[in-house]
Amino acid sequence: MQIVHLSDIHYSDAYFVPEIADSMVDSINRLGPDFIVITGDLTENGFSAEYNGVKQFIDRIECENKILVPGNHDSKNAGYLHFEDLFKDRFFSRSFRNVTVVGADSSQPDLDEGHIGRENYGWIKEAFTGKDFKVFALHHHLVPIPLAGRENTVLVDAGDILELLNRCKVNLVLCGHCHIPWVWNLNNMLVVNAGTFCSSKTRGKTTQCYNLIQADSESSDEDWKVRVSRVFSKGDLELVTETVM
Repeated sequence: MQIVHLSDIHYSDAYFVPEIADSMVDSINRLGPDFIVITGDLTENGFSAEYNGVKQFIDRIECENKILVPGNHDSKNAGYLHFEDLFKDRFFSRSFRNVTVVGADSSQPDLDEGHIGRENYGWIKEAFTGKDFKVFALHHHLVPIPLAGRENTVLVDAGDILELLNRCKVNLVLCGHCHIPWVWNLNNMLVVNAGTFCSSKTRGKTTQCYNLIQADSESSDEDWKVRVSRVFSKGDLELVTETVM
């Protein structure tokens, strides 16, 4: 199973870099992943024109199974309404063969801070019953990461969410937000942050990239072998971590 995880496109006249975007799309199309997870900040300002542009861009990625959650930039200017029109649910659970993916909108309109909320804990727990490979997707990062400055936009209920996901034996958490690619292994749960996919909003010496996650298991009773790599705009692939869970 191959999962492509990308984030923070920031489609706009100011920050979207077409040549990098084209290279990234070509790279993903050559890989032919089983599904793609996009963890928010599709747009810069949540405007209708930005949403229409990024929808056409995402449609160029050749994968039948695309999973999207909005980010804080997408919810600016009531942009979450455009998200619902174009990409449907902001909270959902989907299954692909032996994989369950739960997505949650962690954004709050016109605020940078993230929040899931206790009202969502019950259905998240219910969605993660069973023995599938379990993936949770959101925009805001759950754990502080290097080079992010003052950590004032980590999910405000991050502790409760981490405890919930740990109790549900979630294998993989995918998030974005700070444009810093990073991986933490917490209690045998990989928390994987993505950098910016194709915008000029890079931090320090980081550059545009996306994550390639490869997971293999012989059967539902076997451990999962998980490999996380980082793919860059020129096609270079960097192995980040390998683990068995």
